[in-house]
Amino acid sequence: MFIVNSYWVAVLLCVVTMLCWGSWGNTQKLAGKSWRYEFFYWDYVLGILLFSLLLGFTAGSIGEQGRPFVEDLRQLDAGNFWSAFCGGIIFNASNILLSAAVSLAGLAVAFPLGVGLALVLGVFINYFGAPKGDPVILFAGVFLVVVAIVCNGIAAGKMGNGTNNASTRKGIWLAAIAGILMSLFYRFVAAAMDLDNFEQPTAGMATPYTAFFIFSLGIFASNFLFNTWVMKKPFVGKPVTYRDYFAGTMRIHLVGVLGGIVWALGTALSYIAAGKAGAAISYALGQGAPMIAAFWGVFVWKEFKGGNRMVHLLLALMFILFISGLSLIVISGGN
Repeated sequence: MFIVNSYWVAVLLCVVTMLCWGSWGNTQKLAGKSWRYEFFYWDYVLGILLFSLLLGFTAGSIGEQGRPFVEDLRQLDAGNFWSAFCGGIIFNASNILLSAAVSLAGLAVAFPLGVGLALVLGVFINYFGAPKGDPVILFAGVFLVVVAIVCNGIAAGKMGNGTNNASTRKGIWLAAIAGILMSLFYRFVAAAMDLDNFEQPTAGMATPYTAFFIFSLGIFASNFLFNTWVMKKPFVGKPVTYRDYFAGTMRIHLVGVLGGIVWALGTALSYIAAGKAGAAISYALGQGAPMIAAFWGVFVWKEFKGGNRMVHLLLALMFILFISGLSLIVISGGN
């Protein structure tokens, strides 16, 4: 299988993770306002599962190092299987709740709160689960990234037109729960892998390709519960049915699948990089995704067009803080 043997190559893969995690949302915009998020999300989940299989039979099965994908699946013990599978369930729950929070409280409130909380808690959980890197420099970098996310939230808030207070409060609670859950999923998957030795992993443990596939199975299986429930009792809008989903055009389904593939590529590379960079650093770099999402919003979708001078100052400060924080996270792994 393909294995990363250099810290700096691992960092590069984590940067790609950040790009993917910050960019897949563009496909939701491309799907159009008429296509409900619940329908888009089914295609998104299918894209993740299909890509995990493709990756397993390609990069996960080539070369002489490590165990090939199918062989690794056969030897995996039950504990590690369920650890990665539960990681998928937790991620799916957090992602759906965060999406609901955005619809209730708005992107400016929900996304910075959910992702910021996930970043802080997730780095602590992953670092103490598998320590790697200088903790002082690492957490200093995380702090700067969190401040950058807050700046982004304030700037977006200044562009809003106000929201219903009850709806906002509900969205804040959902965003907080989503952030806590999102901080946990990565550790469950990382725990199923032998992060210290991808070349000759411990018997019963998973390679990153196998762990990611099982993680994807957890997302797919849990979606029959979570997304079906949201379709019947949506947080926003009227209930929808699977008949409505299958009425969508092939083009609109493929856009959702593409979104899942983009996210899956980033996540898989993060797990592949974790062997050299460490789980905490891989996770932290990937969670710099709001900077990429903000870039798309500012320069492509023109979401901040017409903003005042304070909005533009906050956005500039956000980019400076993000770059500084991510630089410290990278440096922490070289110490």
